[in-house]
Amino acid sequence: MEYIYQYSWIITFISLPVPILIGVGLLFFPTATKNLRRMWVFPSVLLLSIVMLFSTYLAIQQINNPSIYLSIWSWTINNDFSLEFGYLVDPLTSIMLILITTVGILVLIYSDNYMSHDQGYLRFFAYMSFFNTSMVGLVTSSNLIQIYFFWELVGMCSYLLIGFWFTRPTAANACQKAFVTNRVGDFGLLLGILGFYWITGSLEFRDLFEIFNNLVSSNEVNLLFATLCAFLLFAGAIAKSAQFPLHVWLPDAMEGPTPISALIHAATMVAAGIFLGARLLPLFIVIPSIMNLIALIGIITLLLGATLALSQKDIKRGLAYSTMSQLGYMMLALGMGSYRAALFHLITHAYSKALLFLGSGSIIHSMETIVGYSPDKSQNLILMGGLKKHVPITKTSFLLGTLSLCGIPPLGCFWSKDEILNDSWLYSPIFGIIAFSTAGLTAFYMFRIYLLTFEGHFNVYFQTYSGKKRSSVYSISLWGKEEQKWIKTNFRLLSLLTMNKDKRASFFFTKKYRINRNVRNMRRSIITIPNFGTKKILSYPHESDNTMLFPMLVLGLFTVFIGIIGIPFFNQFNQERMQLDILTKFITPSINLLYQNKKILMNWDWYEFITNATFSVSIASFGILIGSFLYNPGYSSLQNLNLFNSFVNGISNKLKFLDDKIINVIYDWSYHRAYIDFFYAIFLSQGIRILSELIHFFDRQVIDGITNGVGISSFFIGEGIKYVGVGRISSYLLVYVSYVLIFLLIYSFFFL
Repeated sequence: MEYIYQYSWIITFISLPVPILIGVGLLFFPTATKNLRRMWVFPSVLLLSIVMLFSTYLAIQQINNPSIYLSIWSWTINNDFSLEFGYLVDPLTSIMLILITTVGILVLIYSDNYMSHDQGYLRFFAYMSFFNTSMVGLVTSSNLIQIYFFWELVGMCSYLLIGFWFTRPTAANACQKAFVTNRVGDFGLLLGILGFYWITGSLEFRDLFEIFNNLVSSNEVNLLFATLCAFLLFAGAIAKSAQFPLHVWLPDAMEGPTPISALIHAATMVAAGIFLGARLLPLFIVIPSIMNLIALIGIITLLLGATLALSQKDIKRGLAYSTMSQLGYMMLALGMGSYRAALFHLITHAYSKALLFLGSGSIIHSMETIVGYSPDKSQNLILMGGLKKHVPITKTSFLLGTLSLCGIPPLGCFWSKDEILNDSWLYSPIFGIIAFSTAGLTAFYMFRIYLLTFEGHFNVYFQTYSGKKRSSVYSISLWGKEEQKWIKTNFRLLSLLTMNKDKRASFFFTKKYRINRNVRNMRRSIITIPNFGTKKILSYPHESDNTMLFPMLVLGLFTVFIGIIGIPFFNQFNQERMQLDILTKFITPSINLLYQNKKILMNWDWYEFITNATFSVSIASFGILIGSFLYNPGYSSLQNLNLFNSFVNGISNKLKFLDDKIINVIYDWSYHRAYIDFFYAIFLSQGIRILSELIHFFDRQVIDGITNGVGISSFFIGEGIKYVGVGRISSYLLVYVSYVLIFLLIYSFFFL
């Protein structure tokens, strides 16, 4: 066991050769590298699989013998300053390593097909491999300065991947927005690191926690300054995990390719903020005000994310706000001190949300097969519907992820979210009410996305040979008003495009297509309509290839069975018969570290658990029921019942003012992102611009004016003197005497 720990530092660099070799190949052998571009996915998956095997072995060792292993070496030593690097292996590191590698491998396999027609295929895999390397280095870091180094590398990869399609103005603006927003948090993180180094004189986690706890217990530290430094450290987690008020970058980050959203903006990178909060929790836990602030920001974020997801038309933006809300649950758990619940939800949510994003990518991939569909249309929920007939496997996978996120047993997120809900109620009844209400909203908007996507009829209009337009659009708005739209389309029914085989090798699937400006040329013939001797072929969505379905099926298995690690079982622990689960036993060293090496034994009351779970599942079921009544066309038949009609009419008459005013306010609030982006655009962007113009005016008119005035004055003085200096002594004497007389007159006037 000691042997594997000693050489575990190599885990960080196993995936690094792929981006280096791709860069070298494009620099020196561009033609050959591009012709063999499909071969690079194989080493990417292979090397990350090796990292996964190492990580799994480390996790098994941690479960069998829970411990913390730290190895450091000095890089720079100068008087009292020593900069050290190293690697830390503990349960938190093992959890993050398994998450990064398992999700990363599945996303790489998925991306081989999804990005196969993109001209930036090589660039995509180079960025992905470098991101995996940076993320592994981040979670294995042993000190704050090392975390900050990999923190910035992860942010750089996120910037590059969000703006991957940089020719699109929306993608270019999105990556810039993400960069600027994260710089705010990263600057705070840097200041916090420097502040705690000044307080403790160390950056290593073990020494930092011990020294700071001793200083606080002996009252030898300025608590106000320490609180400020702790908040600055937490600011980095706020930005990276899209917490309020630095959450505005995450929905726009959906402009990147969908596999990026699954890996970076759902499962790993945004979880880095939760990882940082969990890593620094022994530091925060001795400052009650910071713990309360973390819980407050978490509860605001989870409620805000859920309300903003209610009216989103873009499927990926809806999932992005869902991610923001679930990250708020994790941050709330950290603020309450529920270390186990936060990590548990981090695990279950990562697999469930990765499944949902890959499912949305499969939907987008299939919608792009429709002739004339642009990227904005292929992600629009309003233009979907009835896809369950065309993409049944994707539909099943998406439904599993939806039910898990709603908290329906026995899926993964049920076990973790239920624990956070119970802890929030014990922490504060107000927080508990908000958390439970948000769970109902989560079930509502997730089933809204699911029903608008898969149920009903396919919402595309085709021009038939008779000139009539067929419509199957049926929708009920979020606010209860029935509306039927006749969306006009001028799609020209093109014939089936020829599948041209490419000569390039493929490691994961046999179909090969040419690159054509980021647009997939796959069309499938569904129906042939005779039209005066000619044939028109209509194109419908179809199921994705096996290499895209395989990662979704694996993630579906994780979603179903990952909750097992949180189910308690009988085990002999500390000479007592206790009910423990695998996760609790796994993270025991971390729990003991948080609570000053006290043995924390967690009892499990099954009666209390079933009671609380019944309440939380009932709330989720109520949200699903409301969403089904509003968005499932199958329930439209209920409107034929007199009882139902009378009930609806009575409610609408009594609450007419609610329907007209309050509902519109809620809709505008959600659709316009709570006006936070407008606030930033007006008061921050415009304010900074006005301030810059004032500073520019002051610099040009005052600073430059003084400098230019001195120069002009010197010019005129010089011009005057040159006429005096004629070489005559009498003239010099006259000037000298004149200055003396003037000086004497002034002196006598003021001093005599």
